[in-house]
Amino acid sequence: MTTSQTLSRGLHALEFIALADAAPSIEGVAEHLGVHRSVAYRIVRTLEDHHLVDRDAAGACQPGVRLAALGRFARPTLQSIALQELAQLANDLALTCFLVVRDGDEALTLESLEPTTSQFHITYKPGIRHPIDQGAPGIAILAGDPHRPDERAEVTTARSQGWATTTGEVVPGSTAIAVPIPGVDASIATVFFQGAELDKRLVVDQLGATATTIAKHIDRSRPVAAS
Repeated sequence: MTTSQTLSRGLHALEFIALADAAPSIEGVAEHLGVHRSVAYRIVRTLEDHHLVDRDAAGACQPGVRLAALGRFARPTLQSIALQELAQLANDLALTCFLVVRDGDEALTLESLEPTTSQFHITYKPGIRHPIDQGAPGIAILAGDPHRPDERAEVTTARSQGWATTTGEVVPGSTAIAVPIPGVDASIATVFFQGAELDKRLVVDQLGATATTIAKHIDRSRPVAAS
């Protein structure tokens, strides 16, 4: 299959800039892409022209206003419904909760809500990607697929019990619990410090109830076919 190397580099640059903890320089973009500074400069200037990237007075690259506008249309129904439910769940559990979707062979975090009821919790940024068969959220999504002979034992277990848990697979020193959203190629999850004392059954039950609520709202929002 023929693809555009220039477009691929531009998309990788955009993702790198959008997810960076600190706004990277042109040199940082070039190093990330493995290209000469002049190539990175042209890519960033093109992204600037489309208002997908802005540069501050020091030349550091940051997401542009157009990127934020486009992001509003990424799975709007699922995100808008999940946001309110996850905010309530995060405060009820006093844990960070997040929404994860399947993106090819990866699990992608779309939204993440931190609790306002706790000062000590793990920060988990939207945009985090990892192989879908690693980490509880991806395993929970895979549990919605038919059984495969080569699947991880954790996927089989999650399919049987309705939820998944892993420790240290995505964030070192943390444990995640996730449940699939019925009828949607997505899951909701929570993450906490490894060894934390909490009622895992209560966490699973509340995650499950929230996932069911999200699924019901999505069903109601879908257009009804004409008879």
